[in-house]
Amino acid sequence: MKIGVYVCECGINIAATVDVPEVVEKVKSFPNVEICRYNKYTCSDPGQESIRKDIKELNLDRVVVASCSPRMHEPTFRAVVEETGINPYCFEMVNIREHVSWVHKDKEKATEKAVALIAGAVARAQFLEPLERKEVSVIPKSLVVGGGIAGIQAALEIATDGFQVYLVEQSPSLGGRMAQLDKTFPTLDCSACILTPKMVDVARHPNIELLTYSEIEKVDGYIGNFKVTVKKKPRYVDTDKCVGCGLCAEACRLKGRVLNEFDENLSKRSAIYIPFPQAVPLKYTIDSNRCNMLRFGKCGDELLCVEACEQNAIDFEQKEEFVELDVGTIVVATGYDNFDPSNEPKYGYKENPNVITGMEFERLVNAAGPTEGHLEINGKEPENVVFIQCVGSRDKEGHEYCSRVCCMYTAKQAHMVRDKFPDAIISVYFTDVRAFGKGFEEFYNRVLDEDINYLRRELDDSIEVVGNEKGVIVKAEGHPDIHADLVVLATGLVPKSDNKEIARKLNISLSGDGFFMEAHPKLRPLDTFTDGVFLAGCCQSPKDIPDAVAQASGAAVRAASPLAQGKVVVEAITAIIDEDLCSGCRICENLCAYTALEFVSDDKIMKINDVLCKGCGSCAAACPTGAITMKHYSNKQVLAQIGGILNQ
Repeated sequence: MKIGVYVCECGINIAATVDVPEVVEKVKSFPNVEICRYNKYTCSDPGQESIRKDIKELNLDRVVVASCSPRMHEPTFRAVVEETGINPYCFEMVNIREHVSWVHKDKEKATEKAVALIAGAVARAQFLEPLERKEVSVIPKSLVVGGGIAGIQAALEIATDGFQVYLVEQSPSLGGRMAQLDKTFPTLDCSACILTPKMVDVARHPNIELLTYSEIEKVDGYIGNFKVTVKKKPRYVDTDKCVGCGLCAEACRLKGRVLNEFDENLSKRSAIYIPFPQAVPLKYTIDSNRCNMLRFGKCGDELLCVEACEQNAIDFEQKEEFVELDVGTIVVATGYDNFDPSNEPKYGYKENPNVITGMEFERLVNAAGPTEGHLEINGKEPENVVFIQCVGSRDKEGHEYCSRVCCMYTAKQAHMVRDKFPDAIISVYFTDVRAFGKGFEEFYNRVLDEDINYLRRELDDSIEVVGNEKGVIVKAEGHPDIHADLVVLATGLVPKSDNKEIARKLNISLSGDGFFMEAHPKLRPLDTFTDGVFLAGCCQSPKDIPDAVAQASGAAVRAASPLAQGKVVVEAITAIIDEDLCSGCRICENLCAYTALEFVSDDKIMKINDVLCKGCGSCAAACPTGAITMKHYSNKQVLAQIGGILNQ
């Protein structure tokens, strides 16, 4: 056996703490080490070429590289050895940057530790065995979950590439949160004018099947071969017959008596409704929680909505439908919820009508909103308006993260107030103004020039909104009290309330803040730990519309790539079961985070789906009979590595 060992200086990342030449001299004497070299940057083209050259000239059959994180560069070096004809699993990598140089100051001891770790790798390399990767065919279809701007963008991108897309949205219409906005920052474009054409494009695209008023019920399978069960909720309206004329809503006995969620409950609608005028599809839905017929089995002497509908579209006999979809990849774009400031009594929200949220402000100033764009509080135009930022964000006792959009949408809304009421007094309580995007700083400076008072406060400074007979008083530590007749709370973005349930169904992870977790924040920001499932938009973290669209386009590329290839290669490092030793105790089954284990009741043994298996080793560690072992991490390999380290 001939082993080549290559030690990297990584500039000064490693060399500053580890005496790399001394390491090389010691490693040269190890058994079966044919060559040992060091490079300034082993991952560079010259460094990789030196490995290729030695493999060919010295007939090496095992390679060890001691450098930085395997997560970053192990695929690179595996590809290098594979190019020369060596099985990529006959390669071993040692992390002497994070495990040695970055955690030690004593150069002598760090050098000794680096030598010991390499000794363990060399000992292990002697027992490495070639492994074969498995190819899996891919169904050339994709599923997008969520019909907001991110989901719309992802669906259009994948569909334009020529693949079938199923777009599932839980509400009756596409649009998401963006549909509720009046204008977008920093350009002040009409939100609906941007969004509506894209919604129409989705509805008309021949490669997109739109499933609104639907939810993901169950997801089985793996990358390339997902089987998804979708629950289609009954609209009690035949969408093939409905023409969106609105006669049914006009005739409804509950017209003007049901709170309108789209308008943030600032207006009322009928029990049969469309969410907003530009809704796609423009089909009516009966609210089963409000409709008298569906709740009580009767609605007066006659069904006025049925009588009014000239198309005979209303159907109270509709039931839930379950549709099974076979797809190769999934894009999750389920969006976010707005923080509920009623959880913070100090702001006086819900207790005082003069206090509203930023989203409620959007609906009030929207021409299609409950007041047709007229901003009035208690029947009069506001004269003194206060905005309070970081409501529900940057709170160490709650949501510690920055919601990213609040600074700019506050600036936008302050500008809109100034535009409507030139003589109004406008104040903004802020902690930091984070104008990080393209054109954001320029827009912020424009707002400052419009005589809008920005009042700085520390995060820990107290602030309170107290009602009185004329409106409210804003009491902020370090500032004089302000008597205001309108207070707008810049509420942050929080994870959707059903994120845990969605994560369970899709077998993906949540980060500590409750948003969906990416596989790696820098190297795989669009991927999840479940191969074939990708993230787009605010379901992954708070972001503005341009960033959500950009991430959606990126996720679409990631999702379409396996569809275009027609097959995917899955990792060869998986668990294996010796059926003769398996007792069928099923201890391993509930430990598998990837649902890769299945009990075969007829044979009373466990089986492993090696496509789903990620080689984490939990099952092997727990197996009481030793029936489960890990490829690439056999007992003899691990024990040899330990022995190599201890013998130094």
